[in-house]
Amino acid sequence: MSFTRHRRLRRTPTLRALVRENRLTPEDLVLPLFIDEAASEPVPIDAMPGVHRIPERSLAREIEAIARDGVRSIILFGISAHKDDAGSDTLHDHGLMARMTRIAKDAAPHLVVMTDNCFCEYTSHGHCGVPDATRADVDNDTTLANLARQCVVAAAAGADVVAPSAMMDGQIAAIRDALDEAGFGATPIMSYSSKFASAFYGPFRAAAGCDLQGDRMGYQMDPMNGREALRESDTDEAEGADILMVKPGMPYLDVLARIRDRTDLPLAAYQVSGEYAMIKFAAAAGALDEERVVHESLGAFKRAGADLVLSYFARQVIKAGL
Repeated sequence: MSFTRHRRLRRTPTLRALVRENRLTPEDLVLPLFIDEAASEPVPIDAMPGVHRIPERSLAREIEAIARDGVRSIILFGISAHKDDAGSDTLHDHGLMARMTRIAKDAAPHLVVMTDNCFCEYTSHGHCGVPDATRADVDNDTTLANLARQCVVAAAAGADVVAPSAMMDGQIAAIRDALDEAGFGATPIMSYSSKFASAFYGPFRAAAGCDLQGDRMGYQMDPMNGREALRESDTDEAEGADILMVKPGMPYLDVLARIRDRTDLPLAAYQVSGEYAMIKFAAAAGALDEERVVHESLGAFKRAGADLVLSYFARQVIKAGL
């Protein structure tokens, strides 16, 4: 029987491992967490089997357990009981964003703690910033000022990375200037630089309590566009972003690969709630092998050029030994 070079290197598990081009490590993965300041017990998220809202009062214990399982990095999303038109609870050092950041850092100082910096979880209307006069869109410049202030609050509370996701024009420059002026010049910015107005966010809206009457098409990107994502990423890099992100993940692997070809910055992909839910529900129906599909999907992000992946599967696959 004759073998080509390809098959010779596929013949045994050890040979396949020897020439494997991409590998997942715990350092590659970031675990998103939902923190609910009003809950007394973990709140299951029906659309995301296995994911819960974590009560603020038990956050320290949960962070300690997550760290013991080998997770290296987390990103925090707050579920606020004090919403208003501007999301002003995030603009103070006694607000939920600051509190949960301090709790996480105190519980596991070695964890990389990231904050999602936006307003949709903290506003009464669900938009990602201060509404304009029509209330159908967001006032860009007013929101910029608030984003800059919010990121300074997060950095002061101990965030290792701030991650602005509001998709406002000029947000990276505004945040970088504010951080530098406040003495946080060492705090990196992970920009949601290519964030699409995607239907894959549906379960997240329920998890984070940020449903909106209307849409976010005025500031998030058209899912049918690709070149626009390159322009957005170029702009954010020029304004001072330290890490760029593509969100969602699997439907936008082409965008991820194209951005990888034009930047040397670290690049992130977000395997969003809808992607997680599809795998979970398909596996529950017996249509897919969950473990294999999760590894294959996470590997696809690495293969396309991602240096890190935000995924609700992160703790599961790290605990299982990847």
